[in-house]
Amino acid sequence: MSRQAKATDRKLAVFPAFHKVEGQRVVVVGGGEEAAAKVRLLAETLAEIVVVAPRAEEVLLDAVARAGGAIVADPFAPAHLAGAVLVFAASGEEAQDTAVVRAAKRLGIPANAVDRPEICDFYVGALVNRAPVAVAITSTGVGPVLARHIRARIEAMLPRETGDLARLAESFRDTVARVIAGGVERRRFWARFFSGPIAGQLQAGRPDAARSEAQRLLNTRSGEGGFVWLVGAGPGAEDLLTLRAQRLLQEADVIVHDALVPEAVVAMGRRDAERISVGKRKGHHSVSQGEINAILVREASLGRRVVRLKAGDPLVFGRAGEEIAALRAAGIAHDVVPGVTAALAAAASTRIPLTLRGVASDLVFATGHDRDGETLPGWGAMALRGATVAVYMGRTVAARVADRLLGAGLSPATPVAVVENAAQRDERFFAGILADLPHLQDRHEIAGPTLIIIGEAVGHADLANSQPLRPVAAERAGVAA
Repeated sequence: MSRQAKATDRKLAVFPAFHKVEGQRVVVVGGGEEAAAKVRLLAETLAEIVVVAPRAEEVLLDAVARAGGAIVADPFAPAHLAGAVLVFAASGEEAQDTAVVRAAKRLGIPANAVDRPEICDFYVGALVNRAPVAVAITSTGVGPVLARHIRARIEAMLPRETGDLARLAESFRDTVARVIAGGVERRRFWARFFSGPIAGQLQAGRPDAARSEAQRLLNTRSGEGGFVWLVGAGPGAEDLLTLRAQRLLQEADVIVHDALVPEAVVAMGRRDAERISVGKRKGHHSVSQGEINAILVREASLGRRVVRLKAGDPLVFGRAGEEIAALRAAGIAHDVVPGVTAALAAAASTRIPLTLRGVASDLVFATGHDRDGETLPGWGAMALRGATVAVYMGRTVAARVADRLLGAGLSPATPVAVVENAAQRDERFFAGILADLPHLQDRHEIAGPTLIIIGEAVGHADLANSQPLRPVAAERAGVAA
């Protein structure tokens, strides 16, 4: 292929543009699902929606009602297009749709026919609505499914509050133009406005704080205050990271991460973001909690956007409460982004019902020991009443947990599951009964993060793919004895 041909291939056959439709008549011709889909799309706008359909299916009636549109229950006639600024032919019948497009062309009205790109005046892009901001993606009719996939990725990048941020910026635009004369300084102001604490406050649902932050930035035009997000990284699988967490990793100046967060997740951050490993593992606390608190306060005080990345969920055994207290005491703006906690990831991956009607209606998240090293603090009674108990970080105290539960009266035959590296590629799943649980403490080959699930609900799961919790050698020894 010649260089000239390649250059032509990279040029668009369409020119992207946005039609003004506020208060304008837009006509959809058709009575079924195709027409309903166009009505739902138009409902994202302030257009006056009119549907021409002698017989409208229930799905269309519902879409029109939700959109506040109107239905003309007549066979299509060119007169129905009078005053329209856009026309959609969506009957699903070639002859009908062609007639609608021809009638629109005679009246000089742009027309689109569903699934008939050869007769369309324009294409309908996959829409990302963050009013007043909008993004539309088109494949010019070649790959509509691809366009929808691209839209999903953009949806993940643009928070719902993007439109609120744009409206807040609009309210400051005249003042900024008057107060900040230089073009370079004005651009710097807007860069800080759109990517710093102002956006963070809006995304946290605090519009008044966002406006105050914007006013402060305008008044001082100096280094802005930082912001800290306590973000849950989930169990470690990249595709279990929330959309918000993924977006914030791309916005962060600094990523402060635990040792249990996989490198693949940390790598999802902005390339030029500083990474600070605080490497906390059970029994190997290379950085104290006080030092971590100080790092967060220090970095945010320098005006930096900080993501504190924690395995699982920050508020479930993640010591987020201590970090929140430190940030609050220092006057640092902050927010929490939840993650998939290990118990939910392990249960989903192994198909274990944590609650089950008629079997278990209570769920306990617990650790194997409390701050003072006491095993089974407080939650043992819940297990005796039939609750499902998910024990975090319990491998090294498995024997003591089992002894305390057995001593309290829980049946030795109570089903137990153990999940190592939940929802990750190297996940391992073990199943047995409470009497087998002490063997877990001696299985040193199980070295990854481990979750223990105890309760009758475990016995209702499909355990065919599990390994025995009690080692084969131990079983043989028991038989021999």
